[in-house]
Parts: sequence; structure tokens; C-alpha cells
Amino acid sequence: MRLLLSTCPAVHAERIARALVDERVAACVNVVPGLVSIYRWKGEVMRDDEVLLVMKTRDDKLSALREALRRVHPYDVPELVALSPTEVDELYARWVDDETA
Repeated sequence: MRLLLSTCPAVHAERIARALVDERVAACVNVVPGLVSIYRWKGEVMRDDEVLLVMKTRDDKLSALREALRRVHPYDVPELVALSPTEVDELYARWVDDETA
């Protein structure tokens, strides 16, 4: 199983989450509000209010999720950080597998 992180403007979050779940590249996407991101973009330091997307998928769906996120995300370079959990509840992992089959 993979746990993926991305950020986006709040106005796009539910649309992105639904698209990823509808396409079965993510079993679940949590939308966590209240993020402030400070970053450098094209030589300038930027500040944006964003939300965090926490996505759960199978290892073999990572490429498809990446492609889908790039297609539906409003940013030129959407953040995508994939983590490999060391411990996942067996029933939850099975649910993620089933929902992304």
C-alpha cells in the first residue's frame, strides 16, 4: 500500500478527490483544511492557503494515480510525495486493494 500527499487550493480539492476515487486510482482521499504553504516558484517566495490531500492506493496504481493527478490538478507542477507505510491494518489494506481493483 502507498500513502500519497499533495496540496491544492481548497476550491479544487473535492473535485480532485472525487476524480481519483471515481477512476479507482485511490481508495480514499482525505481533504485536510487549514494549510499555509510557503515555497519558492519562478524565483519568488510565494504564500498560499491550501488543503492537504492524503491519498491511499496500491503500489501498482502509483503511476496511474500520478497521471490522473497531473490531469485534474490546477498546478503546473502538482506535489506528489509517496510514502510506504511500514505497518497497515490487514483489513484496511484489503479494503484499499478491493477499492482500487
